[in-house]
Amino acid sequence: MPRERLLVDPGIGFGKATAQSLELLHRLREVKEAVGLPLVVGTSRKRFIGEILGGASVNERVEGTAASVALAIAGGADVVRVHDVAHIARTVRVADAIVRFHPQ
Repeated sequence: MPRERLLVDPGIGFGKATAQSLELLHRLREVKEAVGLPLVVGTSRKRFIGEILGGASVNERVEGTAASVALAIAGGADVVRVHDVAHIARTVRVADAIVRFHPQ
């Protein structure tokens, strides 16, 4: 497979404690620089969001997902995987416009 067709997923939430997922997100820019490939991040409805929100159920994590997605984009994520596409697509458009702003 050609390198330019690869994406790296740091595996947020997979076999990780909440603190580990948070650290990965906090250090996402470092991860991206270390691997030198585009990052795909999937935080949608993850357990760590529910824990941060005091035990919020899976269906009560949309706002937490939006926050984590926006900050992942700010941290260098190139692709995000989400369940609630209609809700999060607007978050992605705004975050991406801010992060990748280029004056015309």
